[in-house]
Order: sequence, then structure tokens, then C-alpha cells
Amino acid sequence: METLREYEIVRDGNIFGTSFGNNIVYSSEYDQARHLLDMLVAKYQDVAFDDVFSGSEIFNQAGACFLQKSRQNLTIPAVDIDRFRSEILNDLTLVHGIGPMTQARLKSKGYLTLPDLIRHPRFRSNANEVLKCLDSGSSAEIMDLLGYRHAKSHPCVLGTAGLHEPEDYVFFDIETLGLFSRPIILFGVGTIEEGNLIVHQYLLRDIDEEQSALTATLDHLSNDRPALVTFNGKSFDVPYVSDRLAYYGMGSLARIPHYDVLHFSRRKWKNHYPSLRLTALETTILGIRRDDDIPGQMVPEFYETYLKTGNCGPLVPIIEHNKQDVLSLALLFFHLLEESYGCC
Repeated sequence: METLREYEIVRDGNIFGTSFGNNIVYSSEYDQARHLLDMLVAKYQDVAFDDVFSGSEIFNQAGACFLQKSRQNLTIPAVDIDRFRSEILNDLTLVHGIGPMTQARLKSKGYLTLPDLIRHPRFRSNANEVLKCLDSGSSAEIMDLLGYRHAKSHPCVLGTAGLHEPEDYVFFDIETLGLFSRPIILFGVGTIEEGNLIVHQYLLRDIDEEQSALTATLDHLSNDRPALVTFNGKSFDVPYVSDRLAYYGMGSLARIPHYDVLHFSRRKWKNHYPSLRLTALETTILGIRRDDDIPGQMVPEFYETYLKTGNCGPLVPIIEHNKQDVLSLALLFFHLLEESYGCC
């Protein structure tokens, strides 16, 4: 793994290191992680896998993998969907050909809402198309419309999440053996059940269990109205999973609404905080501090040690890191949604 390392180790406090994005590890983080790895190998020497992890083996048409589940109570905010709908219906710029200045002129003439434009000789046709989209109830189509006319990180795009029930959300995070075309070794999937976040973690005990874990993960994205929630998932997680599906000839991911929390976080906090990493935001915004965590970039080294030695100790922080990522993702998503469209 030394020759395959895909990150840079930079000195603590090196402000220029932030230009490397997620491909940097600060020297203190690296030293602590290497020390933790040595401690875990010693602590779990000759300890059986089943004595450490309380999950279960699952089987599907692709084979077997290991599933560990955990439960976390959450406070799920109520979304003021009426306020969201009212805001959208008052936005004339959703109609092609109408910008801010034209909207101001139209409103001064009494065209206050999108339905009002139905009687406008020039814009009624385009307004009717927009209203059909809004009336469809399809969050994916409405997201596309809002993202095209505004930006994909606009708060109203996030507001479409209110068109879903909490049980529709699928919080998703993966751990891989590298940045490109290498196996995914852990799939973290969070779902809401009776006000609790249930985190399903599909772990590869060996590389040949990847296809089974992929199959199990896809089951969560094939319910009636799934809405995917990730952190940087549009750039990393989803393309990576698509690549692995193609590798096994398993088709492609279904097109479902996708809320990338990194995009909304950048829009809201890019000028306020020096780092927009999930681990940084969970500390700054949510007040969460992790113990014995490892940088995500070092997960391959820990997993490689497990494969080489059979010692399951290095898997412990990988699973905890992924579980906390899923939990923090859900908390941050609900935090942003409440600030944008929460009921007073």
C-alpha cells in the first residue's frame, strides 16, 4: 500500500495543504493513525472476528457478505412544505425568458405568481410547462427545473426533500481501497425507521464479497420513492459505485433524486469556515468530536493490514469511521433542511 498511497502528508497548519482537498493527511493525523494501527494489531492478536463484531452473515444471488446494524435516535425536523410551494409559485424566473428585471416588471403589472402567467400572451405557454412539472410531484423533475434555472446548490433545490417522507431518505457513504477502480470494502447505508436512523454496514471480509455487498446495497435504492443523500457523492460515491457495477456487469444505478450535502454546505458556509470536510463541519456545526478516528484516506492501509494478517483489529476504526460518517451526514442534512424550510 505504500506504493499505492493516494494522499499527501502535509505539515500541521500548512494552509496551502488545503488546496489538495480530500487528498491530504496532516502529519499529526498520520502519526496518530499509524500508532493506532499498531495498538489494534497487538490488542486483537488471536481474537476471532465473531468475537469482535456482532453482525450477521447475509446471502443473496451474488454470494455472501457481513452485515452490521446499529440504531441512533434522531430528531427529524418538520418541513414547512406550504412555505416551500408558495416560494416556488412566486418565482417567475422559473419560466424560460424571465430574469430578475422582467420578473419585477411583470409583478408590477399584477402577474404575481406562476398561475397568473397563464393569462400572459407571451409567457403562458412556458408557464404552463413549469406548472405541469410542479404539479407532477416528482422531486427529481422539480430538482432539475430549479437547478437549471438557479443552481443545483440553491436552497429551493434542497427544499424538494420536503416532498419525501423521512422513510424515503437513503444516507450513503462508502469506504474504498483507493480513489479509482479498486474494490469498495464497506458500504454504509442509513435509513429512517420510526424516528431512528438505522445504519446498515455491508462489510467485505474478503475482496470476493464485493458483488454481494453491492447487491445488498442496491436493494435500499429500489423502494417506492428513494431519495439519496450523500456528502460529495455526486463526484465520488455514485460514480465509484457505477464503475464497480459496470465491472461486474450489474447494470447501472437507477435515476433517483440525489441530495449532495457538500454542495449545500459550500453555498452556505464557504466564506465562514476554512474547511468544509464532513469531519470539520460535524465539529463546527454539530459539536461532534471523534475519538480514535482515522482519516478516510488511510482506510486502505488498515484494511490491507487486516487482509495480510487476518487480524480483525484494523477493521474496528474503519467500521466506526463509516458509521459516524453516515450519522453526521444525516444530522447535517436535517440541520440544513430545518434552517431552510423548517416549521417555526
